[in-house]
Amino acid sequence: MQGPLASLKVLDFSTLLPGPFASLLLADMGAEVLRIESPNRADLLRMLPPHDHGVSASHAYLNRNKRSLALDLKQPQALAVIEALLADHDILLEQFRPGVMERLGLGYEALKAINPRLIYVSITGYGQTGPYKERAGHDINYLAVAGLASHTGRADSGPLPLGIQAADIAGGSLHGVIGLLAAVIARQQTGRGQHLDVSMTDCVFSLNALAGAGYLACGQVPGFESQMLNGGSFYDYYRTREGRWMSVGSLEPGFMQALCEALGRPELATQGLSPDPAQQRALKQALQVEFEKHDFAELCQLFAGIDACVEPVLGLDEALQHPQLQAREVVTQVPRGDGSRQAQMACPLKFSDGLPAPRHIGAKVGEHTDQVLGELGFSAQQIAQLRGDKVIL
Repeated sequence: MQGPLASLKVLDFSTLLPGPFASLLLADMGAEVLRIESPNRADLLRMLPPHDHGVSASHAYLNRNKRSLALDLKQPQALAVIEALLADHDILLEQFRPGVMERLGLGYEALKAINPRLIYVSITGYGQTGPYKERAGHDINYLAVAGLASHTGRADSGPLPLGIQAADIAGGSLHGVIGLLAAVIARQQTGRGQHLDVSMTDCVFSLNALAGAGYLACGQVPGFESQMLNGGSFYDYYRTREGRWMSVGSLEPGFMQALCEALGRPELATQGLSPDPAQQRALKQALQVEFEKHDFAELCQLFAGIDACVEPVLGLDEALQHPQLQAREVVTQVPRGDGSRQAQMACPLKFSDGLPAPRHIGAKVGEHTDQVLGELGFSAQQIAQLRGDKVIL
């Protein structure tokens, strides 16, 4: 089984999270991904705890199914290796600040001259243009600049640091994969590749789907707990008697009626339909009182058989035991290379033809250097020379 993207060969120059998550999806779907890593400057993700068998669990997951070639891009001889790779690797993913690849002689225009079919994907914080194009940033900064953090939080405490990297993954990784595959389809018609400029800030700005649309069309500026879905209505989390939490999304009248009846307060159901903020605040207070009368386990049992859009807030350990996630097989076992296997999150996409089994966890720096160069036709003497000149690891 090869997977739907088995025809794609990708050079991945990225590190940390956004680019590697994008190329993980591609590799899981069958693409051949080759990481180009510096032999002198390690990907910081390799150092991120916790470690399993001496390897960062995050790195082992994000870089599974990918080969690694250690190449010092500052050495002039490195360009010859990249040119050889471009003969059949016609997709490139990079995550440097704008201008870095050009200074290395690896910018889009230079590589396009070698392979006009090249699809060149650049993922950056702020994009290739604009006054912030060379400015440093992290996920929390992109969410802030894009306006998303201004209406994601509590009125009395401000913005909330999310438990996931939304700008990195939803912004950079997923939009990068979507754009890359769109460029592949376009190339099938035109025969030409193109350069894709993915700004994590741009992409996460577009995730203001409801609030942004409301502001641009009607001038309504969203704030904390001011809208139906950001805490401005009963759609929220509620504390149980012992301090755990339940999620309530009972937006439709039927679901609201089921919720209120289950809690023994059927008369509250009509308040859920009111657009009046005062009514919504009163309803939230009343629901909180009812939830705090019950233990978490009691509420889980109460709502297990009721279609009310009420679910418990689970820890990761509990989520893995949930029958729905178990039925969906969200965990896979990935070979470490020593005969043992590591549990990892599986590719979430389900294809009727299936996907190839995971081949290995993230590779060591340069683990496949000799193998890759041999496939390109480099002799053992040439490989030794490159290693002696410190071009490769």
